[in-house]
Amino acid sequence: MAQKFQNLINGRWVDARSGQTFENRNPANWNEVIGTFPKSGKEDVDDAVKAARAAFEKWRLVPAPKRGDIMRKIGDLMVARKEEIAREMTREMGKVLAETRGDVQEGIDTAYYAATEGRRLFGHTVPSELPNKFAMALRVPIGVAGIITPWNFPMAIPTWKMFPAILSGNTCVFKPASDTPRTATMLVEIMNEAGLPPGVVNIVHGGGGEVGNAIVGHPDVDLISFTGSTGIGKGISRMAADTLKRVSLELGGKNAQIVMDDADLDLALDGVLWGAFGTTGQRCTATSRLILHEKVYDTFMSMLVARANALKLGDGLLPESQVGPCVNKGQRDTVASYVEIGLNEGAKLAAGGKIAADGALANGWFHQPTIFTDVTPGMRIAKEEIFGPVLSVIRTKDIGESIRILNDTIYGLSSSVYTRDINKAFQAIRDIQSGITYINAPTIGAEAHLPFGGVKQTGNGHREGGWTVYDFYTEWKAVYVDYSGSLQRAQIDNY
Repeated sequence: MAQKFQNLINGRWVDARSGQTFENRNPANWNEVIGTFPKSGKEDVDDAVKAARAAFEKWRLVPAPKRGDIMRKIGDLMVARKEEIAREMTREMGKVLAETRGDVQEGIDTAYYAATEGRRLFGHTVPSELPNKFAMALRVPIGVAGIITPWNFPMAIPTWKMFPAILSGNTCVFKPASDTPRTATMLVEIMNEAGLPPGVVNIVHGGGGEVGNAIVGHPDVDLISFTGSTGIGKGISRMAADTLKRVSLELGGKNAQIVMDDADLDLALDGVLWGAFGTTGQRCTATSRLILHEKVYDTFMSMLVARANALKLGDGLLPESQVGPCVNKGQRDTVASYVEIGLNEGAKLAAGGKIAADGALANGWFHQPTIFTDVTPGMRIAKEEIFGPVLSVIRTKDIGESIRILNDTIYGLSSSVYTRDINKAFQAIRDIQSGITYINAPTIGAEAHLPFGGVKQTGNGHREGGWTVYDFYTEWKAVYVDYSGSLQRAQIDNY
């Protein structure tokens, strides 16, 4: 019998008020039920927000270094359970074990980074324009944070959001993706075990329409952090505007790797294979386009197709597997539909292109790593986010044209350029419209202590990771201390 899981609200594990549940299944073997989880609704969100609001009044008064001590304990517990978490993550979302270990490590790194920020929530002291007056600005927590996360990085992304939120003195109502509730539950178990007071972190399982919308529209939720599709992000932004919530959106991408004719082709090959087919292409930073210089086009394509065709599909828990399944049937069918779109647009298949359902793959949602050639910049497969193992290859003649093609989408998350020419590298750094640019490295591989996010319709200007995320989770408060003993007028009333 499948294990039953619950919501965590105000420090207690509870069922959904409706009593309804949903199943969590293994995308590599859909016959395997990992567990059942609460199918929650508005009433459960109300309970969680009430608990978070009450907990905030005490949590905000805990000194930030003490909050950091709990973050350190969370990191230690994650280290102790790393392998267990990684295996459960592979079971519920499919990516290979080496990648889920990395996902957990990202969370560990984020915990330890947050722990140190407890002693670095710096403010500013500045000179006043008036005598005998002291002026400073400091950070204060905001309140209840609504945290809504995707399934592709079910440990890393929730930690990117919740650890800085909580370290800053906020409390959280957390809605994880319905495809990855087990990993999210393990994270909250660890946070609870580390000593967070009841109500500081609350997890409410369920669908976006019921739980996510209830969080976004709740009048006692002060800020929203969401990672997901651009379409849903726009809807969240509109809904949150009614209560003037602060909103951070990390949305879609159509990332490209440029390979110039002077590049190290073996290095570029490793990069595009990892960027395009790591996590089965299910990353917002995945390499979805390859912009390839015409002088090395034929040579590089023969290398790329041979390596892509040799990639081993399979259950992510098996050591020989290199590419796992799509997360669910709907995602696999979306990939298959884009293959048809590409063919109808006139692109040519150089590798893959089919659903993989033979033998050991029969009960999972597998799709072959797929490469299109003869792609033009205006095709849908070169413009739209597919979120699967599909790479579109575009021929180019120089760095200027390559950058123009790369920029020609509504997105601007990650980018990559392979060249030995430092002038071309710096031209790319200057002119590419993206939040992240890699030189001689793939489009994936962000580090926990640097800002993460994009431009254009990839987001709304906020960043996750590093020191910049703490600006989102805190308010700046200006403080004036006048010890002159008399009324002093500032410049607005004095000139």
